[in-house]
Amino acid sequence: MAAEDSNLVRRIAFWGIPLAFGVMGLKLLAWWVTGSVALLSDGLESTVNVIAAFIAYFVIRYAQKPADDDHPYGHHKAEYLSAVLEGVLIVVAALLIIREAIPALQNPTLPEAPFLGLAINGLAAIINAAWATLLIRVGGSHRSPALSADGQHIMSDVVTSIGVIIGLLLVLATGYAILDPVLAILVALNIIWQGWKVIAQSVAGLMDIAVSPDEAEAIRQAIKENSEGSLGVHYLRSRRAGAATFVAFDLVVPSKMTVRDAHVICDRLEMAVHKAVPGTRVTIHVEPENEVAHGAGIEFGRLE
Repeated sequence: MAAEDSNLVRRIAFWGIPLAFGVMGLKLLAWWVTGSVALLSDGLESTVNVIAAFIAYFVIRYAQKPADDDHPYGHHKAEYLSAVLEGVLIVVAALLIIREAIPALQNPTLPEAPFLGLAINGLAAIINAAWATLLIRVGGSHRSPALSADGQHIMSDVVTSIGVIIGLLLVLATGYAILDPVLAILVALNIIWQGWKVIAQSVAGLMDIAVSPDEAEAIRQAIKENSEGSLGVHYLRSRRAGAATFVAFDLVVPSKMTVRDAHVICDRLEMAVHKAVPGTRVTIHVEPENEVAHGAGIEFGRLE
């Protein structure tokens, strides 16, 4: 990731902290003026946003540290740890919501000053929606799992807020106070599902998941179009580590080809792959013809 891109990601992560505090304050204010358990559940989830914002900022700073002797491939995977922890915190918040909602099932009450509370909660949802959209866009374009996970979590918070608002309007329209804690429990179950998705995506990154099918096809095309002078490519593999993408493959060349000529082909392929998928780090193993191809199920001399 370029220095300018790194600074942008770091700045956005930093400003997520005061914004998370502001949104949490609005949601807790909405609960305070209404006494609604559903609004309390929404506010409790926002406390997770605050913790996650702090974690994301410091982890992103660590992940952007340059490679060193102990971490020669960089510190990119630290962002996945942040995302996993955020997923766990989301689930914890959901369990806290359920704990608050279950007693209210036995003694449900209609919320006080409901329209003021809904207006405050609606303002918080609008702020969150704009911020989540920015996080997801920047996290995707700059390959920051921590920002993307934070954006996905906040967007799920927006959906939760919308559900709470609609649910409370139903409570007011029907007069059934028990719908308030029931809605809170439904919100909690949705939050658990969102937390599980964040955890699953982050664990996949920790397990060196391959690039997306679209990126894999772009890499294949770049290699096919720029492998002139070689006899074929095999054992192509890739992995994603935060903002970094690693691609490796074996390049077959004529046995009599000089090291210099093989090096020229490798340079051309590295540049082509980097252009196809920016930020890619390419490792090429040069082999003379007639060597046995590596990689089970990959036919020698073909790019698969």
